[in-house]
Amino acid sequence: MKRESTAILLRIYIGESYRYKGKPLYTYIVEMLKAEGIAGATVFRGIMGFGKRSLIHTTSILRLSTDLPILIEVTDLEENIEKIKPKLDEVITQGLITEEKVKIVFYDSNKSE
Repeated sequence: MKRESTAILLRIYIGESYRYKGKPLYTYIVEMLKAEGIAGATVFRGIMGFGKRSLIHTTSILRLSTDLPILIEVTDLEENIEKIKPKLDEVITQGLITEEKVKIVFYDSNKSE
């Protein structure tokens, strides 16, 4: 079965070394999103990037970084995203969040595997 709807995609850009309440910030955010009932989130670890300070962070053996880029993608209905934004404001002290409307195509075969 295929369903389509409109949703919001948040992209949260932070550093791998960022922490909150003693754990990696990306872990804290994903656990919070799950607890809030958000439809889905995925964490990506970048192999190279730079941000506001223009410092290049890379996995290159010549310039091995201890603070690689982390991207958290979150997709859900607009009302659910609006609900979690204040919680993100509380835990993110540096980084970047982008937001855009997206079309979701959800496939569900209704078969348990």
